[in-house]
Amino acid sequence: MSQHRSARAAVFSAGSWGTAVAKILADAGTDVIVHARRDEIADAINTVHRNPGYFPDVELPVSLAATTDPAAALHRADYLVLSIPAQSLRTNLALWTPHIGPDTVIVSLMKGIELCSGQLASQVITEVTGVSADRVAVLSGPNLAREIMDGEPAAATVACPDEAAARRFQQACRTPYFRPYTSTDIIGCELGGAVKNVIALAVGIASGMGLGDNASAMLITRGLAETTRLAVAMGAQPATLAGLAGLGDLVATCSSPLSRNRSFFGTVNRSALARSRW
Repeated sequence: MSQHRSARAAVFSAGSWGTAVAKILADAGTDVIVHARRDEIADAINTVHRNPGYFPDVELPVSLAATTDPAAALHRADYLVLSIPAQSLRTNLALWTPHIGPDTVIVSLMKGIELCSGQLASQVITEVTGVSADRVAVLSGPNLAREIMDGEPAAATVACPDEAAARRFQQACRTPYFRPYTSTDIIGCELGGAVKNVIALAVGIASGMGLGDNASAMLITRGLAETTRLAVAMGAQPATLAGLAGLGDLVATCSSPLSRNRSFFGTVNRSALARSRW
């Protein structure tokens, strides 16, 4: 990256979390362009500085631009920030790879595991794009998009095998309300972000059945213990799972009414759940 210009980030896509991270980056002084799938979303971001599909009530920074052209979004980008469904990553990334620059760092916001291969997002990224592992990073933590958009304080972990690359992206997304920390444990960060969704579903079921706070606490703590053992077996550091990308993300997802995973079963009939054998 040139010493004479701001970092540039291309954020794919214009969904809830992608929009929130795009706002963080812009507020941090990074040049940001969002890749949107729909013309009307890109036009709204460019003209009225709002994303009508997700946060129509929040004004976005005027420096934040949008396009539906992946080549235009990736032109001279220092960072490609991916916020798309994990199961569509491989197909979409194959289309975008020809436009990725030779020095672009790819940052994953995805919290999932590819079903067909069992691979983490970082592994899919290196396989599809052919970039080296030290050019792939992960941003993960207790980050509820609505609170981020409202400017409420939050923190996250930026993980990359290349510590210097992690620190550069840390500076690119650091704001008064968002504090990123760095790590080289990309496996631990990714697994913590993916597995906590399963635990949050279980906590939501327990809450919906009226099983009490003891049951929720049990699921959170024992779920974290199992996640840690899995992560360590895959090469992660146990301390990572006790940090923002592990325990922090787990607590936010399991306890907040803003969490979609926790509230997934909230409207399901309690008696029907009680009869089920889950």
